[in-house]
Amino acid sequence: MTDMDQALAALKQYFGYESFRPGQAGMVKAILEGRDCLGVMPTGAGKSICYQIPATLLDGITIVVSPLVSLMRDQVDGLEDAGIHAHFVNSTQTPDEQAQALAQAAQGRCKLLYVAPERLNAPRFVAFAAQARIDLLAVDEAHCVSQWGQDFRPAYLGIGDFIASLPVRPRVAAFTATATERVRRDIVSMLDLRDPYQAVTGFDRPNLFFDVVKLETKAKDRWVTSYAKEHGQESGIVYCATRKETEALAAELNQAGIPAASYHGGMAPAARDDAQAAFVNDEVQVVVATNAFGMGIDKSNVRYVIHHNMPESIEAYYQEAGRAGRDGEPARCTLLWNEADIVTRRRLLDMDSGNDQLTGEEAEVVRASRRRLLNTMIGYCRTTDCLHAYMLRYFGEEMENGAAAQVNSQADEQAKSGCGNCSNCLSTFSTVDVSDLARAISRCVHDVGQRFGSGKIVQVLAGSKSQDLLSRGLDRCPSYGALENVGAARIRDVLNQMASDGYLTITEGRLPLVQFGPKAGETVSPDFHYEIKQVRRAEPKGAARASGAVYGRTTALAEGEPEPSEEEGRLFQALRQVRTRIAREIGKPPYIVFSDKTLRDMCRRRPVSEEAFLEVTGVGEHKLELYGQQFLQALREFS
Repeated sequence: MTDMDQALAALKQYFGYESFRPGQAGMVKAILEGRDCLGVMPTGAGKSICYQIPATLLDGITIVVSPLVSLMRDQVDGLEDAGIHAHFVNSTQTPDEQAQALAQAAQGRCKLLYVAPERLNAPRFVAFAAQARIDLLAVDEAHCVSQWGQDFRPAYLGIGDFIASLPVRPRVAAFTATATERVRRDIVSMLDLRDPYQAVTGFDRPNLFFDVVKLETKAKDRWVTSYAKEHGQESGIVYCATRKETEALAAELNQAGIPAASYHGGMAPAARDDAQAAFVNDEVQVVVATNAFGMGIDKSNVRYVIHHNMPESIEAYYQEAGRAGRDGEPARCTLLWNEADIVTRRRLLDMDSGNDQLTGEEAEVVRASRRRLLNTMIGYCRTTDCLHAYMLRYFGEEMENGAAAQVNSQADEQAKSGCGNCSNCLSTFSTVDVSDLARAISRCVHDVGQRFGSGKIVQVLAGSKSQDLLSRGLDRCPSYGALENVGAARIRDVLNQMASDGYLTITEGRLPLVQFGPKAGETVSPDFHYEIKQVRRAEPKGAARASGAVYGRTTALAEGEPEPSEEEGRLFQALRQVRTRIAREIGKPPYIVFSDKTLRDMCRRRPVSEEAFLEVTGVGEHKLELYGQQFLQALREFS
């Protein structure tokens, strides 16, 4: 029996799957052959399987470095439920509990040990690692090691030293859901990966419906509340930019009868843990959070992620939005934005003191890089192209070994034909000629000597009578009042679009100035032509279909998937109740018992025997033993 035969047998035994997903088999094979690896796979693609299956076959222990203490228990619970013995060591345990976990790992009584990066240099853990047989070190969320990634964590810098300190170097496997080529180089260097096998499986998430909605700030809360109320059977995450916003919106949702919890870094650890537990246990429908929430969150049945404000980068958005639909089932990712979000993001970026381990020059380079990331995010909000294609192009530009050509070809094809699963491809666009406005804005920037910010530019062009503007003599500017009949909002919109497109630039610092960009000269050309978009939006294709009612879905069914009957919908709800009851009894999140995807496969197959139950996707031998009879009984009663 070959290594891969054994791996496939383990996959079926523990997780109930017949075959590996794209990218998994190559990673598993390379690890079993003793190679270092780097896996870049989208959220929901099954990165954890890549080290969990080898861990069951290797003689020694697998150490998993994971950044979030709050998730370790869920991950360990999930493995134990599948029949794989695992432990964790973190700050939530007493010293005796930590000692017991390390002792069991040293005695070979568990296959995987989860630790936070901060734990690696603790004397007790260093002593354990010096004696234990460590066959594999897996680094989750590996982009945290890179200062170029959006989630840089200084504690990750110690992982390379920890590996070097081990008496026998194990194979090392690093995993991330998002990493540009520059970040991948950093991961390989900082972790000292040796000739690593690299798997970059492609970044598209075809089960996700991407939507961009431009709304005034005061309308955003109403939009979120309305959406959550319409999807009352679904779990969702709403990301906000500030702690104050998370608390206010969570309170508004609760007042509207929608069970919601807030989550942010300013809360006491116990309160954060309670909020996360309530969400993963389906006790609240929605969690309203800052980006402190969710890295590596394992809840598979999140049906929507809404961003209340524009994130700082495509990487951040891709990772946060990607927490929807981890089970591969359809889900929706909506970004609400307006021009004020751009101003806020630029201000936060300029106020960020950064990593104090960097020199002033290095910090400035990092800040400039983040400015470019933000501009790309602004471009996502404004683009008329397919949103899936936009992200593929962003990640594909820096891929190597032919991957870029493959991904860009896929993106171009989507842009031509339309993905059918994003708001841009389902919307009708009209464009408005704003050439004269753009010329006037460019002329005003010249007239004021490129010495003022966007607010003053707008005021000058609109003919504002504000005391500050008059006291500066800006009412004598040749451009004063040139666009007084246009409206400040439209002037600001065109100005920001010009900055995104390179006609203008907005400087960094506490008081950003509007200056000329590399394409500024084009605005004085007699044939200069400039348009911006206006959008009429269509509803997502699956919004009105029966599947939304019976299965609680947000978007269209997967390609080729049969329409569920009303009876299947009732059975699905009955099986959810069984799952919830079991989860309450064992004190674990419902998704650890079975995912929504597995419950839907039960609805289709209607197994009546243990043998047939094992054929259901996601049912392994240990889960059959633990829960099989209760679900079989429910299926028999329903029939």
